Amino acid sequence: MKFALFSGSTPEWSPEALTKKLAVQGWDGVEWRVVDQKPSDVPGFWAGNLATYPLTDLESKIDAMNKVTLGAGLAHAAIAGYVALSDRSGVDNILALTAKIGAGQVRIAPPKTGEAHSYKTLFDKTRADAKYASERASHYGVKALIQIHHGNIISTASSAIRLMEGLDPNHIGLIHDLGNMAIEGREGLGTYTPSMEILGPYLAHIHVKNAVWTPSPPQADGTIDWSWKWAPLPTGFGDVKAYFKSLKEIGYDGWVTVENFTTEVPLEQRLSDDLKYLKDVARATGYLVK
Repeated sequence: MKFALFSGSTPEWSPEALTKKLAVQGWDGVEWRVVDQKPSDVPGFWAGNLATYPLTDLESKIDAMNKVTLGAGLAHAAIAGYVALSDRSGVDNILALTAKIGAGQVRIAPPKTGEAHSYKTLFDKTRADAKYASERASHYGVKALIQIHHGNIISTASSAIRLMEGLDPNHIGLIHDLGNMAIEGREGLGTYTPSMEILGPYLAHIHVKNAVWTPSPPQADGTIDWSWKWAPLPTGFGDVKAYFKSLKEIGYDGWVTVENFTTEVPLEQRLSDDLKYLKDVARATGYLVK
């Protein structure tokens, strides 16, 4: 099992600073955030993030990206792209760039539910777009990744496998995400094995983060609203130990990418704490880790 960090988790670090710190802490790789983001005077997770490579003119930055990554002894776990699955020219471009980088696989974004069409109409269109992405990924010798994500058209393993039906698992696969399932979508109570088994050969990549649900003050009629927020790995609703047990049961031994969007603990410490915690959990589950 190999551990990588999603670079979006470190908004105030440059790529050079990030890879140096990851190497010292003992990480195996990095999953670079690639998107044309909004500017911000204060670096944040989703705007002004210093550890993000812009999609525009990315090709001119590939040598620098590989130098800071491979030069630090790290590998590319994947490219964390944000190109919409429906943007076929954009999909072709990011797949070609992924091949040139040598990253092997890249995340592509499916649509959210309720975007102007009925679910069935949107799902059928997305199926056609996924087929196109799979065919183009095969052409470039890489893999397109689609994340099971709260709020989008595939928020459960069951819906995700319907999207994949008949496509080549060598060139298109799914990202299973502990934190997203703490927010929406899960098969299995007390275990994550059923959802992973449903995905079969399409389980291509793992993301780990965590979340909690919190209640609002009661309204006048007693109604309580609930909202979620990100949480440290050991304290969220997602059961990290059960998650790794399920990964072991289904035979997964690939990349695990950490996404941490909490801020209570200083950045360098929270990354070090995350890596130690996950390695301890993985070892206790029976994985061999460095």
